[in-house]
Amino acid sequence: MGIVAGLDSSSDYTRIVVCDTGTGAVIRRGAAPHPVDAHSPESGRRVEIDPQSWLMSLGDAAVGGVLEGVQAIGVSAQQHTLLTLDAAGEPVRPALLGSDRRAQAAAADLVDALGGRTAWAEAVGAVPEAAQPVAKLRWLARNEPESAARTAAVLQPHDWLVWQLLGRPPRRTTDRGGASGTGYWSAATGAYRPDLVELALGHGADLPDVVGPAEPAGYTPEGLLISAGTGETMAAALGLGVGPGDVVMSLGASGSLFAVHGEALVDPTGTITSFADATGRHLPVVHVSNAVRALRGAAELLGTDLAGLSRLALNSTPGAHGLVLLPYLEGERTPHLPHTAGTLSGLRRESMKPEHLARAAFEGMLCGLADALDVLRARGVQAQRVFLLGPAAALPAVQSVAPALLGTQVVIPQPAEYAALGAARQAAWALGTAQGALSPQEPPPWQTVPAEAFGPGDDLAVGQAVRQQYAAVREQTYPGALGALTPHVPAPSY
Repeated sequence: MGIVAGLDSSSDYTRIVVCDTGTGAVIRRGAAPHPVDAHSPESGRRVEIDPQSWLMSLGDAAVGGVLEGVQAIGVSAQQHTLLTLDAAGEPVRPALLGSDRRAQAAAADLVDALGGRTAWAEAVGAVPEAAQPVAKLRWLARNEPESAARTAAVLQPHDWLVWQLLGRPPRRTTDRGGASGTGYWSAATGAYRPDLVELALGHGADLPDVVGPAEPAGYTPEGLLISAGTGETMAAALGLGVGPGDVVMSLGASGSLFAVHGEALVDPTGTITSFADATGRHLPVVHVSNAVRALRGAAELLGTDLAGLSRLALNSTPGAHGLVLLPYLEGERTPHLPHTAGTLSGLRRESMKPEHLARAAFEGMLCGLADALDVLRARGVQAQRVFLLGPAAALPAVQSVAPALLGTQVVIPQPAEYAALGAARQAAWALGTAQGALSPQEPPPWQTVPAEAFGPGDDLAVGQAVRQQYAAVREQTYPGALGALTPHVPAPSY
């Protein structure tokens, strides 16, 4: 058939995979870091970058003929990063990265300006947060008015990279997945809200055209097809090959989970963020503020590391001898408790042992994620499998405890460049559709991702008991925090 390339420009690296269009088998790889040193003097966290660094990194990753012979390229890139362009198409200032939290006050200001969380959820399926481009536009207008006044167009990283690869044509494009994370495009209506751009920036700005999932963004002068591109979350879903009935749960310091769903879920509370995916479906997302940070805190308290904490936890028993950790160490988003702290309950002489605290940390983290999963289940989302991503997914305690607490089969994929693979799959889809070999309704059926699966077996009742213990403490400490949503562990459906 041919070969295609997927490139993923993440927060620190550019990664390239070159794949067979028929099977998705990886033929070549390339990678290079972004050559930048911009950072926040307050925290040391990088918050700005010259977008030319992405092109330099791409060039370094492609050395040695990595892209030789490819017929199409797909682009995945970091989300929630804002590029502002002037009337000539040049950057007004360095790009504001998703890790930039300076727009927290601007986000809160926008929430009030439109009439509250419900108004935003109904308008675009998301409530403004510091990371989102719409909040960054408000921050720019308040803190750099001259830059805001010069801003004539706004893009995200994958939009900008696609535009550069195409030779900066008059038409700039994006995809529905990337657009759904901006705060001014609705996955439910499939349309921009330019009035929200004006509300944030103080004036209107040119927005990229949203192209369809299998539609090319364009062709280079050499005839190379460039597909629509998308954000990293959407590209990773495409690379994993997840579909309806699948939930992807990412275990970082904080946590997130998204499901593949057939419709946009508008949530008046703003707990669910209504993203679109890269295939024409939807990715409702729920975030929790505390995941692996709760494990790291417990490990430091016990003088061990995550591997040691896992070993300790497996020496305890389900329920941790009555110890319950509410892992709200940095406040919490699900439930919406932004100013809370963590709680350790059930201390008795027999429970005050390292192994029980370790078990309580794993159960608390996973019960908090199960609460978030219940938010989606309550809206009709099916969870037949949960894919766990992140280094913590490899911990034996996570693999042992998660299936029963989540109430479904848990899948641990082997580590891979899933965002880059998703970008390559999108490129193969667009190429095949243009050639008349593929349907624009479904991406190519690439090979299954290597993974290990764990089922709850006979432990569902035990998992339900642990969740009930956790829920009782949560309700006693924060009455009504999850409203009418009550924990449940449904029968496995695999």
